[in-house]
Amino acid sequence: MKRINNLFEKVCEFDNLYLAYQKARQGKSNRYGVKLFEKNLDENLNQIQHELLSGTYKTSEYDIFIIHDPKERTIYRLPFRDRVVHHAIMNVMESIWNTIFISNTYSCIKGRGIHGALKHIRRDMKNVEETRYCLKLDIKKFYPSIDHEVMKIIIRKKIKDSRLLNLLDGIIDSAPGVPIGNYLSQFLANLYLSYFDHWMKEQKQVKYYYRYADDIVILALDKPYLHILFKEIEQYLNNNLKLQVKHNYQVFPVNKRGIDFVGYVFYHQYILMRKSIKKRFCKRVAKLNKKNLTAKEYKIKICSWLGWAKHCNSKHLIKTIINEEILRTWD
Repeated sequence: MKRINNLFEKVCEFDNLYLAYQKARQGKSNRYGVKLFEKNLDENLNQIQHELLSGTYKTSEYDIFIIHDPKERTIYRLPFRDRVVHHAIMNVMESIWNTIFISNTYSCIKGRGIHGALKHIRRDMKNVEETRYCLKLDIKKFYPSIDHEVMKIIIRKKIKDSRLLNLLDGIIDSAPGVPIGNYLSQFLANLYLSYFDHWMKEQKQVKYYYRYADDIVILALDKPYLHILFKEIEQYLNNNLKLQVKHNYQVFPVNKRGIDFVGYVFYHQYILMRKSIKKRFCKRVAKLNKKNLTAKEYKIKICSWLGWAKHCNSKHLIKTIINEEILRTWD
């Protein structure tokens, strides 16, 4: 594989830093840290550029806190200036790293999100005979378990530029594992499993393989094959990436249980909304039904759930929970 050089100066160009600032502020323009940075915008961008070029840039101290929705996670938050640096790196590196990902990797890749996964699984499950059984697994404490030295080796498979490598090494070593909350972290986590994806598709020749972050689904004709494959996967992840598979992995017939993946439950004949999402949808609608809203206001407040609903078999659910008069105004 050809390794790429002469990338660091592109990261440090003022125009790239300004573009990174614009991307980093999207949806956050009212936050105090962003407003403070913008008071002396050119000066702050020039300071970042100087630190990068002189090799004195260091990742700032993290603000660490815990969230509990939908499950407990430790979040690492950086000041705005560090987010600008992460975006500056990704402006240059995203198109390069994207060439590594296989077509069945979906998380954090433009045009290949949740509904990209849904589309591919729906298409592949038309072959009922070869998708009768499912192996579903995920990785134990994936983000905190990512090994820094292994991560650096993976990055060096594509990048040769020593100054960019030093910058990335500093960011990687700034927190245990790969910290949830960093803009760069979600991409690095995806990259960490990218060569495992290639091993699955090219060496193991797994036809129906899908990965979203650390959630993995594999479809096949029979159970014994999937049990044998699981043992090989477990060994590969442990030996090559120092990762452990959760003990709650499952091998099951698709039409008896359905595949719970990327917010949906897949069967051969139909697709349903995940139960937890459906419950939140119903609770939201129940609250809105008690308010005196126009049809337009009502629709705006549930548009995210409607986005989930339109990609699955949910007409009956919509008719059941949403007021009939409101529904008529949408026709």
